[in-house]
Amino acid sequence: MMKTYILLSLCCLSAHFVSAYDNGVARTPPMGWLAWERFRCATDCDSAPDSCISEKLFMEMADRMVEDGWKDHGYTMINIDDCWSEKQRNANHELEPNHTRFPNGIPALVDYVHSKGLKLGIYADMGKLTCAGYPGTMGYEKIDSQTFAKWKVDMVKYDGCSSNSSEQAVGYPLMSKELNATGHPMIYSCEWPLYQGGLPPKVNYTYVKEICNMWRNYGDIDDNFDSVKNIIQWWGDHQDVLIPAAGPGGWNDPDMLIGGDFGLSFDEARMQFGMWAMLAAPMLVSVDLRTIDPRVREEIYFKRGVIEVSQDPLGVQARRVKGDNNYQLWVKSLIGGDQAVAIMSTRTDGFPAPYVFSLAELNIENPADTYMLTDIFDDEQAKPYSLTDLIHTVINPNGIRMFRAIPYKTSTLVEENIIEIDIL
Repeated sequence: MMKTYILLSLCCLSAHFVSAYDNGVARTPPMGWLAWERFRCATDCDSAPDSCISEKLFMEMADRMVEDGWKDHGYTMINIDDCWSEKQRNANHELEPNHTRFPNGIPALVDYVHSKGLKLGIYADMGKLTCAGYPGTMGYEKIDSQTFAKWKVDMVKYDGCSSNSSEQAVGYPLMSKELNATGHPMIYSCEWPLYQGGLPPKVNYTYVKEICNMWRNYGDIDDNFDSVKNIIQWWGDHQDVLIPAAGPGGWNDPDMLIGGDFGLSFDEARMQFGMWAMLAAPMLVSVDLRTIDPRVREEIYFKRGVIEVSQDPLGVQARRVKGDNNYQLWVKSLIGGDQAVAIMSTRTDGFPAPYVFSLAELNIENPADTYMLTDIFDDEQAKPYSLTDLIHTVINPNGIRMFRAIPYKTSTLVEENIIEIDIL
């Protein structure tokens, strides 16, 4: 079973607000489903009744989350994105869902999702308009926060279209304050770093973590491997800034998981999932759960060992320790002194290729003399390795090998200096 970890206290916000965004949620990276990459802003339910943004779509995804086993593996969020509301606020200045596409209202949808043991997230924008031209929240922060709390929404994704940097500097902290003031815990997913260019000097990540539970750092993901690769490269290039910001209650967000859509091969989808786990990223799948290839679901998204790396309670984001144009070697510290190790290949020459490394290259703090190493994607039998043993593996083009290294508790040592890992 997946464990739930109790909140730790957060430090104060700033001189402007007397208390931190101490909402007790997102102690591990949120897992679930998000509509945007797969379904975008489809609103014509007459032409596309199965893919338009409607209560029917979200109810069916909730059904699939439970019946196909997603919930059993920790995926509990169902997230609405843009285009859900009416184009005008009501007489009380409140947001309302589109009456045609959500005829029973958001509270009824929340009740349905909650009845499945899942949680519902919703979308808002701190600007005057959302990215798709629906009403924004600027000037209505208290009303919208109270509306979402009244509806018992569990997460708010807060975009930043139709706003400038000075407005964002006020609007993102203000929405945090208003959400917290409702007394109803909601994961607050803000996009402030994205709109500020992602890095200092514009972004104070210490402050961002004090007001948000997760935050987008980089541009929107597209349904192709170049997009995935560019995001991972950016994370590695800027890891010294990003790693200190991540931890229980607050997460760098490289955007949605897209394996199972149209643009990634099986190996590329596996690489994205494995690397998102290494990066302690939110695991929000944006695919059609009704039609996803069962192999992708079972052999990628349901891989228990990878999920355990993602949900490790330490909440440490992986560090790239070595990289070139063909391979990158990453390490992530886990609870109990364990280490997650990922080697990703960006070779495109069409055949599996060898890669050799040692645990000494990982620069593990206070390392053990010997580790038991298990391949957590391919479920190979654990074997012992000293820090200096050469570990030989083979990686598919645009693929990944991912291991868990557990400190070896006995005095048994590895006898040979070179150890081969058999590849199926």
